[in-house]
Amino acid sequence: MTELAIHAADRDIAADLCEQVRSAYADRTPLRIVGGDTRAFYGRPVEGNALNMAAHSGIVSYDPVELVVTVRAGTRLSELNAALAEKNQMLAFEPPAFSDASTIGGAVATGMSGPRRPWAGAARDFVLGTRVITQEGKLLRFGGEVMKNVAGYDLSRLMAGAQGTLGVLADISFKVLPIPTANHSLRLSMGLEEALAKLAELGRQPLPITAAGWHSGELFIRLEGGASSVNATKERLGGESLSNDFWQQLRDHQHAFFKLNEGQALWRLSLPPNTPPLVLEIPQSDLFYDWGGSQRWVKTHMTADTLRAACEQAGGHATCFTPFAQGGAESPFTPLNPVVEKYHRNLKAELDAYGIFNPGRLYAAF
Repeated sequence: MTELAIHAADRDIAADLCEQVRSAYADRTPLRIVGGDTRAFYGRPVEGNALNMAAHSGIVSYDPVELVVTVRAGTRLSELNAALAEKNQMLAFEPPAFSDASTIGGAVATGMSGPRRPWAGAARDFVLGTRVITQEGKLLRFGGEVMKNVAGYDLSRLMAGAQGTLGVLADISFKVLPIPTANHSLRLSMGLEEALAKLAELGRQPLPITAAGWHSGELFIRLEGGASSVNATKERLGGESLSNDFWQQLRDHQHAFFKLNEGQALWRLSLPPNTPPLVLEIPQSDLFYDWGGSQRWVKTHMTADTLRAACEQAGGHATCFTPFAQGGAESPFTPLNPVVEKYHRNLKAELDAYGIFNPGRLYAAF
């Protein structure tokens, strides 16, 4: 057993968590699953007894050679990132950390990924396996610690983005990647239409781009990879140097853009690649294009119906990041069509028959 594993062992409270879930299941008591509670704004508010995951923390095992780490759900993102960085490795999906209290369990449960998402993959793409506390209070393992092991793999990945509505994430195994040997970020002055055309052109070429965005007349690009490739692309694109902190500020919503004016709500528009600007009466200063234009942040007073209709017409969807109590949409996530809703209900009924896990977090009915 490694030193990290020994250090983590005394913070394993899985047995206590299982007992709390068993009691809630027997009494039909709703549970509100809480880690760092830094993502409470994402989704609908939950009423229930707190199931505190923060104390269930620590790195269970870490094999840098095999690029695999297993970590308890209450582990802070900052601690995990620091441990990986010591071995020159990282979580490639670049999960947001809205404060130092952010946990890896919350990152996976919400399924959020950072600026590297279109080039590296989503959170669920790096989940190898999980230990999940079921509705009966049983601690079950799904998946494994290698990509080749597919037994139960889909169920593990299903937990990414489920917001704790299907079970309690106890431990998670990830595939990690080496930190790129070279990086450079730059900014180019150009309008929106030109920027989108530029991104479409660059996207058809084998360039070391791992982040790209646009805001207020500036195109932002991050290059990562081998030194020769990064330097060659840097010389080709030109522009002004940009601090790498820019991407962390964007990822964690610390950029000045995310400061809302009175009455505004923050929306994320998720759209197919190379989607042209939507016809919306929104000032360009209130738009921030991320993920090469596939993820668009919008600050607006517009209604949910107006935004969602425009996104649906373009083949995408819209999610509200501002709580309803603060002026956001009553339903933060796009309503499901009847067929998809049926599958959601059936899955919820199978894994959470009495609705004890974060009831109403995704949708009011379940």
